[in-house]
Amino acid sequence: MTEGLSIATLGIMRTGLLMLCIGALLLAESAAGVKWTMPAGWVSKGSAPMRAATYTVGDSECVVYFFGPGQGGTVEANLARWNGQFTVNGQPAPGKKVKKTVHGLNVTTLDVAGTYVATGGAAMTAQAPQEGYRMLAAIVEGPGGNLFVKFAGPGKTVAANAGKFEALVGSFSKE
Repeated sequence: MTEGLSIATLGIMRTGLLMLCIGALLLAESAAGVKWTMPAGWVSKGSAPMRAATYTVGDSECVVYFFGPGQGGTVEANLARWNGQFTVNGQPAPGKKVKKTVHGLNVTTLDVAGTYVATGGAAMTAQAPQEGYRMLAAIVEGPGGNLFVKFAGPGKTVAANAGKFEALVGSFSKE
C-alpha cells in the first residue's frame, strides 16, 4: 500500500493524522467527571454560570448545563418540565423518551416538537410562543452530578442537526 509513496508523503500523512487527533482532543470539553466532543460545524460560545458549554447551531442553541453535584432536580422532573414547554393545538405535546447507556453512563433523551411556550432567561420572563419548534434533550448521569443538555430551535434546524446531536450524546464518557 505504501509502495510508490515517498517518505516525505508518508511523513505529511502521519503529521496530518496526528494534527487531526490533537484537534479532536482540543474540542473535547468536560464537567461533572464527564467529557464530550462538540460536533463539527457547531460554534462554541464557551461556558457561563451553570452552563458547561453553549453551542450555536444556525438559528438554534444547544446548551450543556451543570448545576453542581446533586443539583438540578431529578431526571423525571426535568423531562416532564421540558416536555411541558411544548404544546400541539393547545394541548401538551407528546414527547418521546428513551433510556440508554453511553460509555457506561445512564442517559435519558427526549424528543418533543410543537409550539414552544417556555419562559426564558435567568429572570424567567415570558416569551411569545414559537410555533414549529423542536427540542432534543438529554440528561447524562455523571459521577460528579447530572448534565442537562438542551438543543432547541426551529424544527428544520433541529431536524437537520439531529445526527450531530446524537453524535454529541454518543461522545459523553467518564473522564
